[in-house]
Amino acid sequence: MNSIQRKIWTLAAAVLFVMATIWIALTYYNQKTQDQYNAILQRYLHMNEVTNASQQTIAALNNYLQTPTQANLQQVDSNKMRLRTARLEVMDLRNAENDFALASYMNLIDSLVETTDRSILFLSEKETEESTSAFSEATRISKYISEMTLTLLDTELKTYDRFYRGIIEQSTELKKFGIWMLLSITFLLLFFTYWFSKSITRPVLKLTQAAKELSRGRFDLQVEVTSNDEISFLAKMFERMRVNINNLIQEIQQKAQLENELQQNKLMLQESQLRSLQSQINPHFLFNTLDTLSKKAYLEGSEETSDLLANVAGLLRYNLKRLDRSVTLYDEVKVLRQYMEIQKARFTDRLHFHADINEWCLYVELPGMTLQPIVENAVIHAVEPLEDGGTIEFTIADYGERVRIEISDNGPGMPESKIKEILEERAEQTEGHSTGIGFSNVVRRLRIFYGREDIIEIESGPGLGTKVILLIPKARRSGKDDQTSDRG
Repeated sequence: MNSIQRKIWTLAAAVLFVMATIWIALTYYNQKTQDQYNAILQRYLHMNEVTNASQQTIAALNNYLQTPTQANLQQVDSNKMRLRTARLEVMDLRNAENDFALASYMNLIDSLVETTDRSILFLSEKETEESTSAFSEATRISKYISEMTLTLLDTELKTYDRFYRGIIEQSTELKKFGIWMLLSITFLLLFFTYWFSKSITRPVLKLTQAAKELSRGRFDLQVEVTSNDEISFLAKMFERMRVNINNLIQEIQQKAQLENELQQNKLMLQESQLRSLQSQINPHFLFNTLDTLSKKAYLEGSEETSDLLANVAGLLRYNLKRLDRSVTLYDEVKVLRQYMEIQKARFTDRLHFHADINEWCLYVELPGMTLQPIVENAVIHAVEPLEDGGTIEFTIADYGERVRIEISDNGPGMPESKIKEILEERAEQTEGHSTGIGFSNVVRRLRIFYGREDIIEIESGPGLGTKVILLIPKARRSGKDDQTSDRG
């Protein structure tokens, strides 16, 4: 009964096998080529190391002749050791084509070491002229080594020129092989796909023909499908459906009568709901009316009144959204600005609002109507009771894996007991003046939304103002849908 599935797995296995074979071949070829490149590069680096070591030895020897201290002598010995090590590495590069040149190269290295030792010996015996002469000879030998290195490198380049050409030819052949392989695989896949599709579509066509006959009301034709896969099982079920179709017709008639009755009841319910809606004010009518008043005020030259009406309409539209869906911090900041414009029109110079917002943090999601109730609480308790008004500062900043939101005022503050009640969600569930959402309800909705307790902090004291700090995670901990419909 799993013939179709087995065919699909066979096709997938064949494709994976071909792809794996091609990948292994390409990987082997690339690794082999890389190893050859590395071997050639090491030959060049070893020869270049000899030149660098010889030059460093001459420089160290010169420093020692100028200032014969123990530290300079140790530097000379260190460079000689480095030169001997490089000589051993270069000896491994000997082959039939560079045997003579490499032997001369080794002799030059030995001569440089010997001349360096002789210069140091003459200096220790106070024979300055002989030491200087030995130093000059060592310098000439170092130059010969540099020239010989260039000669050997040139020889190496000529020697491996054939290798580079061979790699290019192999790459060309590999491209041709890849094209032929692609064409072959394409042909095989097309052939297998055609055969596979025919083995499925042939019985499906028979089932389609049987379905057409049934649609014409002919229930006497038997459905026959000769196959040994899932289509055969489907044909048997189709035949059973044909046998039971008369009983189903009767059941359908009964269900149709029942659905007709339910439809009548539904129409009556809709009529009742329509009568109920007719007694209510349509919020969209209210929004459109406010927009009309805003435009009319603008045309009459009352731009401030126009802006105020537009902000009221936007604020009402946002407040009527469902609270069980998350919004972005950008949406919250936008409606908060509209709310503050309305409050500024109310309090004029008594209300000062300062905002410092990091635009990169506005993509974070949070429950709807989170910021406005907190700011509204600050307006009610920090600005409205004071004769001189007050100041509200609003800040959004990046805080690592979280976004830090601060809302602070210079009002009378709140006692420690009140802060504890709010954070422990023991405060009275009073509603906000414009949103219907109280401060403690905001705390509960935030904790439910993010599934953690460390979301909010409150810093305040009598006469010290109040600072509310929200630490909003950039990513929610759980994968559940927004569950912030718990309203106070």
